[in-house]
Amino acid sequence: MKKRQEDARSTAIVIVAAGRGERAGSSSEGPKQYRQIGGKPVLVQTLLRYRDFLPDATIALVIHADDEALLAQALAPYPELRDGLIVTHGGKERQQSVLAGLKALSDVKPDHVLIHDAVRPFFDQPMLERILQALAAGAQAVLPAIPVTDTLKRASDEGFVADTVSRQKLYAAQTPQSFVYDAILSAHEQAAGSGRHDFTDDAAIAEWAGIPVKLIEGSPDNVKLTLKRDLAMADARLSQNLLPDVRTGNGYDVHPLIPGDGVTLCGIFMAHDQALQGHSDADAALHALTDALLATCGAGDIGDHFPPSDPQWRGAPSRIFLEHAAKIVRDAGGTIMNADVSIIAEAPKIGPHRQAMREKLAEILGIALERCSVKATTNEKIGFVGRREGIAAIATATVVYQGKPA
Repeated sequence: MKKRQEDARSTAIVIVAAGRGERAGSSSEGPKQYRQIGGKPVLVQTLLRYRDFLPDATIALVIHADDEALLAQALAPYPELRDGLIVTHGGKERQQSVLAGLKALSDVKPDHVLIHDAVRPFFDQPMLERILQALAAGAQAVLPAIPVTDTLKRASDEGFVADTVSRQKLYAAQTPQSFVYDAILSAHEQAAGSGRHDFTDDAAIAEWAGIPVKLIEGSPDNVKLTLKRDLAMADARLSQNLLPDVRTGNGYDVHPLIPGDGVTLCGIFMAHDQALQGHSDADAALHALTDALLATCGAGDIGDHFPPSDPQWRGAPSRIFLEHAAKIVRDAGGTIMNADVSIIAEAPKIGPHRQAMREKLAEILGIALERCSVKATTNEKIGFVGRREGIAAIATATVVYQGKPA
């Protein structure tokens, strides 16, 4: 780990994301680097992977001048990605965009730079380790590549096969293509100065400038997302690898009993010779369930949202609190799967009202009846509950949030 951190500090990254991606077709989400795969924009998937593997590296992100709003929208849920990120604008050709990214690192002056296509989000750590090892061993340029396995044909002008090309020693280039920073910056500047803008990758510029390029093993998964079907396949792949984000929250509430004509629990009024005392309607069951739901997304407790010192909640029906908690959960991407309430009371008898309570929970939460459970027990005449001084409730809620990549 220490060695990788040292590599990260001496290595910067240029991510090229200024293309228009016409071959992927038009979309309301914008160019392909901003389209969603696995619930996140392609560009964000790439940035997150680099932050996992090289957390201390400076990243120069090269975008199109028209994409500032798209970038802001993509990064909004991930403010941590702004750390160590330099954003600059690219040119019409990829070669111009890479040069802009390299120049953006001039104040950083890294020893090495990794130049990567934003639409290659499936690179892996072992490949990066091979690149860093080759650079550390003295390579001036490192190209990850995989051997060509398909039979290659050369076409004639008339559209017929002219001949078969030998696959021997042929490789398909990938990114990140990695270099000694000063050497590749100088090569790019020389190419631009000579009017050359036709290079298809950075290794080709290094070759033109006389820099020896070391081949290392790439990754078959490190594909470039070019066509619309590539994006669909990438989305399917990430969706299959989502870990279920299942969260369980607990809540507890208690209210004292005072002389009265009935109690409200789980939104159902039951005639009784006592009443529950509280600022609202004192529905301990719904209060406990409200806290359980809020707990699944770290949203505090019922007192944070509905302080008892606020007079507007005096005598308020507790379904308001539960509906509010359910909305918070859903706005955070959660789906309520189950709600379970246990009521601890000597009286009144809960059994005759249990079905109505379950139906009320299902109505408030907007979930199926079979996902709502209400149970009751006495306290065997022990403690404040046993002495009929109060009623307590314990609630558990299960919520599934949008999954995370495995």
